[in-house]
Amino acid sequence: MRRFKIYPFTAIVGQELMKRALVLNAVNPGIGGVLIRGERGTAKSTAVRALAALLPEIEVITESPFHDDPNRPDEWSDLVRDWHEQGRELTITMRQTKMIDLPVGATEDRVVGTLDIEKAIQHGEKHFEAGVLAAANRGILYVDEVNLLDDHIVDLLLDSAAMGVNIVEREGISFMHPAKFILVGTMNPEEGELRPQLLDRFGLAVEVRGLKSTRDRLTILERHIEFDNDPDGFYEEWMPRENALSDKIQHAREVVDQVAYSRRDLFTIASLTSSYEIDGHRADLVILKAARALAAFEGRARIDDVDIFRAAELALPHRVKRDPFSEATLDITDLQDRVDNIVHSEFDGGADAEMNDEEGEESPVKKKLSR
Repeated sequence: MRRFKIYPFTAIVGQELMKRALVLNAVNPGIGGVLIRGERGTAKSTAVRALAALLPEIEVITESPFHDDPNRPDEWSDLVRDWHEQGRELTITMRQTKMIDLPVGATEDRVVGTLDIEKAIQHGEKHFEAGVLAAANRGILYVDEVNLLDDHIVDLLLDSAAMGVNIVEREGISFMHPAKFILVGTMNPEEGELRPQLLDRFGLAVEVRGLKSTRDRLTILERHIEFDNDPDGFYEEWMPRENALSDKIQHAREVVDQVAYSRRDLFTIASLTSSYEIDGHRADLVILKAARALAAFEGRARIDDVDIFRAAELALPHRVKRDPFSEATLDITDLQDRVDNIVHSEFDGGADAEMNDEEGEESPVKKKLSR
C-alpha cells in the first residue's frame, strides 16, 4: 500500500538532474549515492522522501533489526547466521523500503552500533545494539547538512556505503551486518564545503537552484496549495504516474546487470575523464554504472554515447579541478563537445569498435539530445 501525505516524486517541478541522480541510484545503489548541493527551499528533502515512497516493498527476515534479505544468505548478519545454525525458523515479512534520517550530532556509536562487552565476557553472548547503518540497510540514508558533520562520521558512512557491510570490533570481539543503502547527502555550500577527498566518495553530485520562470513558480504554488488542502486526494491524482515510475525502476533493477557495453564505450569514458584530468579512477566506474542504469531505466539493452554524456553530467561536477574560492562547475556545452570529439576520434579496439560517422555529420550526442 502506498504511503499518503508524502509529496509525489512525479509532481516535483523541474530539478531534472536531481531527480535523475536519485532514480539512477534507486536502479543501482552501487553507484555510490548522490550529493545534492543548493540553497534552501529547492525540494531536496522532498525529493528524497518521495523517492523512498516509490521504491518497492522488500522481503526481510522478520525479527532481524538489519532487514536481512532471506534470498541472500551470503549477506546475512552474524545474528541471522547464528539463528540459522541453531535451527531457528526464519519467518519472512514484506516491508516498505525505509528512509532513515541521520540524527544531528550523531556519535560514532550511534551510527555504527555498539557491542556489549560485559555480556560477552560474563555470559559468552555476542550482544549488538544496532545503529543507524543497521536501520538504513536496503533503504535510503538521508544526511542533511552533510558538510557540517564531523569528517570521521562522514568517512564511516561512505566506507559502509562502498563496502555494503558494517563491521564493529571491540576488545577482540567483532560483529558484522549488511549495510547496503542509497546514501543521499544535502548541503548548502554557503555554510561550508566538504573536503575534496570526501566529495570524490559520493558517486554523483548535482547543484540545485530555485526555479526562475514565472510559469514554473506558479505551477509549484498551485500544486503545493492543492497538496496542503487535500494530500490524500492529491496523491491519488498522481498515483498512476507514481506507479508507472515505480514499476519502471523495479524493472530496471532486474535488468541493469545485463546491460551491454563495448570496449569502445570504455575508451570513451576513460578518454573523457582523462581530458578533465580527474584524479583516481572512481569517476570512470561511476560513469559506467550510471550509464548502464540509465539504459536499463529507458528499456535499452546496451549503453550509447548519450548515456555516457548524461552519466558524466552527474559524475564529474564535484571532481573537476577548480581554482581556489571558485565553485565546482561543469560546462555542459564543453562536455558535449568533448564526448563528440572522442566519439569521432580513432580507436584501435578491435571488431566491436567500428566507426560509423562521416565528415561533417551532425554531432551524435547533440542530435540525440535534441530529439
